[in-house]
Amino acid sequence: QVQLVESGGGLVQAGGSLRLSCAASGSIFSIYRMGWYRQALGKQRELVATITSDGSAYYANSVKGRFTISRDKAKNTVFLQMNSLKPEDTAVYYCNVLSTTYTRPDPWDYWGQGTQVTVSS
Repeated sequence: QVQLVESGGGLVQAGGSLRLSCAASGSIFSIYRMGWYRQALGKQRELVATITSDGSAYYANSVKGRFTISRDKAKNTVFLQMNSLKPEDTAVYYCNVLSTTYTRPDPWDYWGQGTQVTVSS
């Protein structure tokens, strides 16, 4: 199994910044992709940003130019630097990892418990 521990959420004023972190641990064999999703109240979960094992990053149009995803491969940790935050960024942010483990050789999606990000106007 893979355990994901998220940190860095909180309350910030519009225009401010936050940095989310997610550390993966467990019987990880290989990580293919790490990323962040978010779910606002009453809305469906949506992709925010992902980064592959070779460092290729993808961003939702709504966060391009404001958010930056990065990873520390040695520590199996992914970060999301969020700048110029807007009230519409308010949501629960979930860490996602696509990986294989020593007991599950096929790639599987693992999810964190989520961290609340609230942007006040």
